[in-house]
Amino acid sequence: MKDMSMEILGIDVGGSGIKAAIVEVSTGDLVSRHRHFVTPQPATPEALIRTIGELVADFHWQGPVGCGFPAVVSHGIVRTAANIDPSWIGIDIESLLKLETGCQCHVVNDADAAGLAEVKFGSAENCSGSVLMLTLGTGIGSALFYDGELFPNLELGALPFQGSTAEGYAAASVRTAKKLSWQAWSTRLNSFFVHVERMLSPELIVIGGGVSQRHEKFFHLLDTRAPIVPARLFNLAGIVGAAHFAFEQESSAG
Repeated sequence: MKDMSMEILGIDVGGSGIKAAIVEVSTGDLVSRHRHFVTPQPATPEALIRTIGELVADFHWQGPVGCGFPAVVSHGIVRTAANIDPSWIGIDIESLLKLETGCQCHVVNDADAAGLAEVKFGSAENCSGSVLMLTLGTGIGSALFYDGELFPNLELGALPFQGSTAEGYAAASVRTAKKLSWQAWSTRLNSFFVHVERMLSPELIVIGGGVSQRHEKFFHLLDTRAPIVPARLFNLAGIVGAAHFAFEQESSAG
C-alpha cells in the first residue's frame, strides 16, 4: 500500500441510526465531528446504500471507508438480516458502496468493529486470553477475541432464548419497549450471561452500545464470573473499529 493517509472515514450502521466520523487510525481519535443520519425504514439495500452515500458526500470524503454493519458479513457479502431488511441477504455490500461513493469500502460486522476498537484502543487494550464484547442496543451484538485475535461474526444475539432470541429478550431496546426497571432488565441480562459464560468462559466482558454510557445504572446488578467493564469508547467504538478494520484491509492489500 502506497502513501495511504492514516485518516479513514468510519461508519457505524445501526438499526435506528447511522453514525460516522473521520478517524486517525494510529491513535483511534476522531479528527472530525461525528455525524448522525436516521436509518431508513425499511432498511432495504437501495435505501440504506443511498443514505450511506449521502453521509459520505456530507464529509466530502474520497479516501478509504470502513463500515460496521448489523449482519454477518463474509468477504463483503451480507449473510444475515436481523435488524435490517431481509432482502440484504446475499448482497455484495462492498461493491454497492464502492459504486455509490466512489471510495474503496471495507465492511465488517458492527459488533466486531466495536470489539476491534476496544481491543486496540479501549477497555480490552493489551488484554490476553479471551475477551467478549457485547453491544446492547436495538439488538445484541457480540465479538469474541483471544489474545487480541478476532473470531468473526459471532451472533450471540440470535441464539434461541426464553421463547424468543437473546436480543428479543434482553436487548436494551427491550427495556425501553417494555418499560422495564433497571433491576428487571438486569435480571434478564443475568440469565443471558449464565448461558454465555457456560459456552465461552470469557476472562473479560466489555459492554458497549449507547446504554454503556449509563453503566452505573445496572452494572452493580449484574452477576458474572468474569470482570465486566464498560467500553472505553462508549457508543463511538463502532466508528473507530470500522475505520481500523479498513486500515488493516488496505494494509494487507499492499
